[in-house]
Amino acid sequence: MNDLMKNSIKWSISIAVITFVLAAIFSITSNAVLNGVPWQIGLIVVLIIVLIGIFFDMLGIAATAADETPFHAMGAKKVYGSRQSIRILRNADRFASFCNDVIGDISGIISGTASAIVIIQLTIQYQLGSESLIEYIISVLLTSVLAALTVGGKALGKTLAIRYSKDIIFQVGKVLQFVEDKFNIVIIKDKKEKKKKKS
Repeated sequence: MNDLMKNSIKWSISIAVITFVLAAIFSITSNAVLNGVPWQIGLIVVLIIVLIGIFFDMLGIAATAADETPFHAMGAKKVYGSRQSIRILRNADRFASFCNDVIGDISGIISGTASAIVIIQLTIQYQLGSESLIEYIISVLLTSVLAALTVGGKALGKTLAIRYSKDIIFQVGKVLQFVEDKFNIVIIKDKKEKKKKKS
């Protein structure tokens, strides 16, 4: 119980630090991109941020829905990406937490901030004046559209993630193996390998 609590606290602290760093990077990048660009480009950036949140939410759901068994058969045949896919599924709780909570929540917050910048750009470009009725309507409409896209997109993503969980995780496994082979960076370590080393 103590080990479980320690591991849980360590994970919570590390994920909080990762979230802080990623949120700062996302925020700085989006503000730098949006600063001085037309509102149309700003709106595209906002939509990209929303799509990133939907995409990672789908990955997190797929990790919790997929079955490990088919990947063992692939692993025996040394299929490219199969070993990494197994690692994802053995760490499904943390992988899903990172994808859904960290990237998903950051995307939601940043898209809200970015949409506010787009509204300001619209106000300045068309000289609507602050606190005007048109600005208020645009703000409500944009917020509503983004909320609908986010919720609708995540609902569709969940359906796809459950139905095609094996294929999705396999593709992610391939990406992870590519990163390992090209850059020698192990993103997800195997829990069983860690236990063997400890024993």
